[in-house]
Amino acid sequence: MSSLFRYTRAVVCGVPSSLPANALRQNSDIDNISLEKARLQHKKYVDTLKSLGLQVTALEANEEHPDCVFVEDVAVVCENEALITRLGHSSRRGEEKAMKNALEKLGLRIHEMSAPASLDGGDVLFTGREFFVGLSSRTNQEGITKLSEVFSKYPVHGIAVEKHLHLKSMMTMVWDDTIVVGESEPAQKAWAEIKNTASFQYKCVTVPEDKAANCLIVNGTVVHLVSEEIPKSVEKFRQLSCPKIELSNSELHKVDGCLTCLSIFIE
Repeated sequence: MSSLFRYTRAVVCGVPSSLPANALRQNSDIDNISLEKARLQHKKYVDTLKSLGLQVTALEANEEHPDCVFVEDVAVVCENEALITRLGHSSRRGEEKAMKNALEKLGLRIHEMSAPASLDGGDVLFTGREFFVGLSSRTNQEGITKLSEVFSKYPVHGIAVEKHLHLKSMMTMVWDDTIVVGESEPAQKAWAEIKNTASFQYKCVTVPEDKAANCLIVNGTVVHLVSEEIPKSVEKFRQLSCPKIELSNSELHKVDGCLTCLSIFIE
């Protein structure tokens, strides 16, 4: 069983009715989003977290913020510290208020980010040993510097992100010492940079579809996308000798949402 990535709580947020029409998205040429299906998939996600032993705090959906379901971007939590981010897209600023209140109630020590720094939590890959933080359209060097100040006991490395929205759009941890990485050129380029800058050595599992490289490790279980959504990659997960759960995320993926986007975990 994984000795890292052990959690007791999670924070999530509901799916607002405003999401299908107004959520940010990189690709405007996408199918219509089914709000009903998105909410059903999100409920299954939350139920899965509960089945893995987590107490879940659910924030109410905020119709003024269509992207509010993507709570990962709003805060970075490590041990008893929480950094409330300054989100990289101006339309999302304001989402952090509800998260700050929730994390304060859960007893975390709160730090806040201010201009000119910007950072989305989707760019933050924590390995349990160090941070890799994507330099992307949403996260700048000032944001990385602030994160390194708050979590000063860990090495922090900036990693260039090309074409993807976030670093974790193309790689995440899949076990204590193993990172799952998409095989696209941008993903492999970022992985090469990680290998060159890392303070520790990591194994790599490469998957054909970049979206398959976003998964969760929760209390010894790997949660990844269903085979219908990652048909070329699912066999890579089935080869892992650990408990696994498959979840569908087809609707929120249409607005760039990944599995990690939907929760913040607390040790």
